[in-house]
Parts: sequence; structure tokens; C-alpha cells
Amino acid sequence: MECVGLFEAKTRLSELVARAESGGEVVITRHNRPVAKIVAYEADTAVDLQRRLDAVKRLQALGAAIAARGGPVTEDEIGEWIREGRR
Repeated sequence: MECVGLFEAKTRLSELVARAESGGEVVITRHNRPVAKIVAYEADTAVDLQRRLDAVKRLQALGAAIAARGGPVTEDEIGEWIREGRR
């Protein structure tokens, strides 16, 4: 993985994009700190998209259930949701 400074990346952008297209990765730094990475684009698969849509639906249902209850969420409830998510 190559690291280049921001100024150099601006002047060599086409070359760096071509490198990413061929499978490489380029990290762009600002003041010697990594701030971005150029990698090849990978389109989401139908499975990834469906998983994301399902997650959004579950979050919307959870929000509706909390709103219908009318009370604040407790720390115990949040902990239980976290544990459920890890199963």
C-alpha cells in the first residue's frame, strides 16, 4: 500500500486511480496523518442491499415501539438490545 501526501495525490490523481482499478490501494496523508484511501469501487450485491433494507426496517420498528411506549429508554434495555445484536 502506497502512501502519498495530499498535494502529490492531486497532481497524480489519474495515476493513483488507475492503480486502484488494478487492485492496489493508496493512502492519502495530510501532515503525515492518513486521511483517505483510494481503492477500487465494488458495487453492492443484492444480498448486501437486502440486509441493509432489513436493518432499516427493524430500526424503524424499534423507533415506533419506543415512541408508542411513551417513556424513556433505560440502560438495561439498551444493554439487552446490544446483547441481542451479538447473537
